Formats: sequence, C-alpha cells, structure tokens
Amino acid sequence: QVRLVESGGGLAQAGGSLRLSCAASGRTFSSHPAAWFRQGPGSEREFVASLSWDGGATYYADSVNDRFIISRDNARNAVYLQMTKLRPEDTGVYYCAARVGEWTEYNQRFSAASYAYWGRGTQVTVSS
Repeated sequence: QVRLVESGGGLAQAGGSLRLSCAASGRTFSSHPAAWFRQGPGSEREFVASLSWDGGATYYADSVNDRFIISRDNARNAVYLQMTKLRPEDTGVYYCAARVGEWTEYNQRFSAASYAYWGRGTQVTVSS
C-alpha cells in the first residue's frame, strides 16, 4: 500500500508560480512511475505530467509543456510539480498518483486508470 499526500497548493496570480509536493509512504514508492493529474471545475480529471521511477523519462500534457516541470527525490520518497507562467485555466484540484510496476504500454503514461494509488488532492486557484 502507498499513501500519498499532496501539499503546496494555494492562490496565485496569472503569470505566477507554485510548487506542489507529494509525500509518499508505504511500499517501495521509489521503484514505480508517478504522475500528476488535475480536475478543474466541472471538468473531468486530466493528465498533467508523469515520470519514470528514476525520473529519467518525463511526459507532459501539451497545455503545460514548457511551463511545468515534474521531478522526484527518491531518497525523500517525494514527487514535485514546479508550475510557472500560471494561467487561470490551470485552476483545479491537483492529484498525485503512483503506479505499481513499470509502464507496459505507451498510453499508460497518460491514463488515470493505470495508476493504482492516489492522494486526496491540493487546490490550485489562479486569478486573472
């Protein structure tokens, strides 16, 4: 079992920055891929970014590419999302997710269904 707890959300102005953290506990989190998803008001949960167990491979949604950076510190059992150039459309609840085992198909990097463990989320609100 893996327990994930997000932090770092809050209110930011458009063009500003926030850094989200995800603290993991439980089974060997550092051996598995992780990801961030978000859910805006009245929207479905959507993929934001994911990375491999060692952080060597990263993937981003087109909407956040060149603005957000996902990273991890396996010694601290943590995953981060550095968000810059924030836009009002980035508003939503941001969820950390972890997968059990390596990706076996390419689409699993982006699919919420392929991640078994989820945090409760942290709210990010970007004002214009």
